[in-house]
Amino acid sequence: MRKRWAAALLLAAAALAAAGWGLTGMKNRSAAGYPVRGVDVSHYQGEVDFNQLAEQGMQFAYIKATEGSSHIDECLAQNLQKVRNAPIRAGFYHFFSYDSPGIDQAMHFIACVPAQEGMLPPAIDVEFYADKAAHPAAREQVIPELRVMVDALEQAYGVKPVIYCTLRAYRLYIRDAFEDCDLWIRSVYFTPRLDRDWTFWQVSDWERLEGYSGEEECIDVNVFHGTEEAFSGYPETIVRSK
Repeated sequence: MRKRWAAALLLAAAALAAAGWGLTGMKNRSAAGYPVRGVDVSHYQGEVDFNQLAEQGMQFAYIKATEGSSHIDECLAQNLQKVRNAPIRAGFYHFFSYDSPGIDQAMHFIACVPAQEGMLPPAIDVEFYADKAAHPAAREQVIPELRVMVDALEQAYGVKPVIYCTLRAYRLYIRDAFEDCDLWIRSVYFTPRLDRDWTFWQVSDWERLEGYSGEEECIDVNVFHGTEEAFSGYPETIVRSK
């Protein structure tokens, strides 16, 4: 029985590949019309060569910085240094915790990520972890803490943060609550169809590019909802003189 199922799955995968679909559901054919592409990385990609990613057409990179109120991504320091001299726009993201006050998380991110010229707005990653998928935090608990973090980051960087979320997190926490923030939506199977516009779309978590050497062989690829000209004028953080 298992062999028959395995054979059937292989045949189905081959048929999907021939139609332009991949193991993550979509070979991103519907994302082909978006000229601005980028990646998001963390310690899972290990040492990253941003110049090499740029040579493969990546125009931006969102880099994991922090998580919760105390964790720092182990590759943040080297990524901060390396991306400064690469021909690629960088942004940094924070993995939101449902177990820490929003202001503590904001202060932690601000302490770790200095504003830089040309830097993309900070991003807050809102998804589920551990047992939160089975037992999600209540909307009335999450929204106030996330709002505190949004406001604190805007005050620090002079621009509204972007909110990254899965479709489920969007429906539970973001919809009808954070229309003032640009949306970065994860949808690796289908074109996202929402009741509002998105700015970034994570189209794949199964790409393989040259330029990183971590334990994870794949890398997330994203597109920007607009032209190259629009992206060049996309808001950046404000570097204030001290």
